[in-house]
Amino acid sequence: MNVIVIGGGAAGFFGAITCAEANPQLKVTLIEAGRKPLAKVRISGGGRCNVTHHCFDPARLVEHYPRGGKALRGAFTRFQPQDTVQWYKTRGVKLKTEADGRMFPTTDSSETIINCLMQAAKQAGVVLSTGVGVKTVKQFVNAEGKNYFQIELKDGKNMQCDRLLIATGSNPLGYRWAKNLGHKIESSVPSLFTFNLQDPRLQGLAGVSLNQTQVRLGTGKNQLEQTGALLITHWGVSGPAILKLSAWGARFLAELKYDSSLQINWLPECNQESLKQILAAFKQTNPQKKIVNYCPVKLPKRLWQSLVSYVGIKPDKVWSEISKKELNKLVIELVQGNYQIKGKGVFKDEFVTCGGVSLKEVNFKTMESKKCPGLYFAGEILDIDGVTGGFNFQSAWTTAWLAGQAIAFSN
Repeated sequence: MNVIVIGGGAAGFFGAITCAEANPQLKVTLIEAGRKPLAKVRISGGGRCNVTHHCFDPARLVEHYPRGGKALRGAFTRFQPQDTVQWYKTRGVKLKTEADGRMFPTTDSSETIINCLMQAAKQAGVVLSTGVGVKTVKQFVNAEGKNYFQIELKDGKNMQCDRLLIATGSNPLGYRWAKNLGHKIESSVPSLFTFNLQDPRLQGLAGVSLNQTQVRLGTGKNQLEQTGALLITHWGVSGPAILKLSAWGARFLAELKYDSSLQINWLPECNQESLKQILAAFKQTNPQKKIVNYCPVKLPKRLWQSLVSYVGIKPDKVWSEISKKELNKLVIELVQGNYQIKGKGVFKDEFVTCGGVSLKEVNFKTMESKKCPGLYFAGEILDIDGVTGGFNFQSAWTTAWLAGQAIAFSN
């Protein structure tokens, strides 16, 4: 039986290796259009490769996926981060866990992961074909009534296989082939991005960071909220809280063409009333201290000074002179300031999208298509995306492993 895997990224390699190792009798061919495979692995994690995340509880793990968590729940009971760690360990690659749970190779080099996958593929007998573009993918039925696939290459050659695994990430060609084979494609929009804000309150504050903030999008039932660290940048805001919010709000923001109000609570441990009490108490005990120089809450000095100035408090005003109106305006700026998003930025070089093959049309026990027997999917071509921290790679390893195992033992 011939097996072809299209896509030389993390999912494609992992699926091909898993299949070839599980059933050495199969001929497994991996096709990659680029000259150098595993390009995204190479740049991930700033060149260090954030392989997975130290979350070994499937129920908690799925909470990190804005789309696909429900479908992955069962899949993670069969192959999860603990299995990923063991897989690499048995091949001589040790992973380390950083304070935030992200896991990297101890070498801090993505080349370690690339070399491991390349070597494992070679040892398993996977035939690697790089620099080969696929033009069309078609399904036929042979004289015995069994499905097979014909792959037309851009160089004019044709290849045939009994089982096909498409792992082309967010490449539009992969979506096109899946659609031609009967699948619904959920529209693809960016996920995991920073927010562009042109606001006087943030001007000159690039580099200022806060360990904990609360950020909100939308209103009522459509309101989305995240907490976490935030970084003020030259173009707006970034950091884990913003990236998580962008992931859960990916479709919402795309519909609004990235023009939306963002509410920031710089002091998530406070609400309006509790903060008023803190400021009033400070006013009583420090009446002659200048407001701009003395901040009663844990806030970066430059941010405090910017917000004090924004609400119209003069630099020489002391705490005893602050009016009730000024105090209320300052409280609102600190716990529910509204900022206008005017576009999106890209998170480093790791561009993640939501959208792809509809999950309802895939059997998550095997990753086989429910529409087209013999066709399998793995990785980002599926409508699955996780937040930053190794979760997108883990869904790639998991879906590819399931697909590889299923193909290896299919009849």
